[in-house]
Amino acid sequence: MPAQPQAHSTGSSRPAASPPVPALAIVGLALAAMASGISLRLTDALLPRLAQEFAITLGQASQVITVFAVAYGLAQLLFGPLGDRYGKYRVVGWACVASALTSLACALAQGHASLLLGRLLAGATAAAVIPLAMAWIGDVVPYERRQAVLARFLIGQIVGFALGVWAGGYTADHLDWRTPFFAVAGLFVLVALVLQWVRRGLPASALATQPQRGHVLAGLLREFRAVLAGPWSRLVLLAVFCEGAALYGAFAFVASHLHQRFALALSFVGALVMLFALGGLGFALGARQLVQHLGETALVRWGSLLMAGALLAVALAPSWWWAMPACLVMGLGFYMMHNTLQTRATQMAPERRGAAVALFASCFFLGQSLGVGAAGLAVEALGTSWLLALGAAGVLLVGWNFNRQRLALQSRLGLQA
Repeated sequence: MPAQPQAHSTGSSRPAASPPVPALAIVGLALAAMASGISLRLTDALLPRLAQEFAITLGQASQVITVFAVAYGLAQLLFGPLGDRYGKYRVVGWACVASALTSLACALAQGHASLLLGRLLAGATAAAVIPLAMAWIGDVVPYERRQAVLARFLIGQIVGFALGVWAGGYTADHLDWRTPFFAVAGLFVLVALVLQWVRRGLPASALATQPQRGHVLAGLLREFRAVLAGPWSRLVLLAVFCEGAALYGAFAFVASHLHQRFALALSFVGALVMLFALGGLGFALGARQLVQHLGETALVRWGSLLMAGALLAVALAPSWWWAMPACLVMGLGFYMMHNTLQTRATQMAPERRGAAVALFASCFFLGQSLGVGAAGLAVEALGTSWLLALGAAGVLLVGWNFNRQRLALQSRLGLQA
């Protein structure tokens, strides 16, 4: 691994000196990430059904993805510092309670406008789960083991993504569109209870807070300014913003593309897109070996190449079955690149890890909202094939530019590449 230019002693030494964290604590956070992942991707394969239900275009239906991502991204700016101040594990638990209520609001929506409001609130409440869980892992796990632990934690998110896409597709064909939102609300309640039970058994060092003086807003601004002051932070945040825009602007329309081009049932399409998560699971299970043998630069390079090739394969495929290996490879490539960026994010500012990871997640989901929003405006004119091809070009550019800027920055700071 390259040297870590911002690994201050207060941030990097604490995990090594702390008592071992129970594996069940990671499992609890993985379950929370699964619920958050389901909520995030639930509407992808549901878009054609929502368009039909509310008599709107596919682009208008995609607004349910955009508003969720916007709220999710902006809410990070609040939850990160709150996690530092009141305890990351505690804030994740309460966020699950709030997410149960907002999922219920989506289920009870009476029209497209009220569903958009429900999804906006759902994005805001689910925002705390994954970034604060990552930041908490960064607090308690030494850097040399952190990428492998993060990858195992992300199995929950990966499974959630898969279940979300499948549930949306199955619902589109067989159930009332409200049904999965009721189910997600119940899941969040269950996860909140699990987290509360696990938290009682955690060592005091794993529940540490960082109380701050002064006005809350002033404290938030101070934290974010400190994170953004580092050149590594700015590089990673720009990369993850562009990654989210390029990949998910296209990925949100993969299910609709396969449904429209090959007349496949949405439940079947949802099952195909689940292979994206299976590719990510493959990375999570082999993360330790991949990190050791490839290193960060190669992970980003090959990850972007695999994503680009997979998107092009789906866009140009003469038969639907091409989507099976393509979605699998796309998931593997995404997690090769994204997990590398995530690990870097936990080390951008160790003494402000909650704020740093919150900014990372905020940039990622604001990038997604920009990508999906732009794609929703363009899909009627360009068609889904062109959207996927543009996404392929975008992820290639992001990966190449990140590696180029990373090596240049290391050279300028006199660090080993």
